[in-house]
Amino acid sequence: MLKDLILKNRSYRRFHQDQEVSQETLSELVELARLSPSARNAQPLKYLLVNSPEQNSIVFKYLSWAGYLPNWHGPEDGEKPAAYIIMLNDTAISSNFFSDNGIAAQSILLGAVEKGLGGCIIGSVERLQMQRELDIPQQYKIIQVIAIGVPKEEVVVEELDKDHKYWRDIKEVHHVPKRSLKDIIIKL
Repeated sequence: MLKDLILKNRSYRRFHQDQEVSQETLSELVELARLSPSARNAQPLKYLLVNSPEQNSIVFKYLSWAGYLPNWHGPEDGEKPAAYIIMLNDTAISSNFFSDNGIAAQSILLGAVEKGLGGCIIGSVERLQMQRELDIPQQYKIIQVIAIGVPKEEVVVEELDKDHKYWRDIKEVHHVPKRSLKDIIIKL
């Protein structure tokens, strides 16, 4: 059921780093993005698939993790993502990707959950440094990075009380407060 996939689709930030994600699996996830809607059907998104330890370490050093957890600087060794999908805008096709990145990322992440994987969309990226070190041609602009792997943490969705910020408890369970349905539907 779609709702079950959506509930399992959390922003996972700790993974079983030793459980590889193959290029084939990454390609299957990008295939879901390829088949998703695109504004004006321009299809300007391209993807760089990363799953080698060498390239993973390059990508990892240019990412910032979990802004609401100021004392946590990202996953430790053994908990880092096994793979990444770097989402790019091909400026030779269009300078504007509209909302395609959100649609594509959701398709990728739902596909990951279906395969027993999890992920996290990371928008806090040192884009120019990553682009240079990975030797990504200039016509491609990094939009975001999707970390992929087998989740190594529990993420719990709960009703929002006062604060919308996610947090971790003493057992390292990650809590994500959500507004209630009645609080987000506006009646005129």
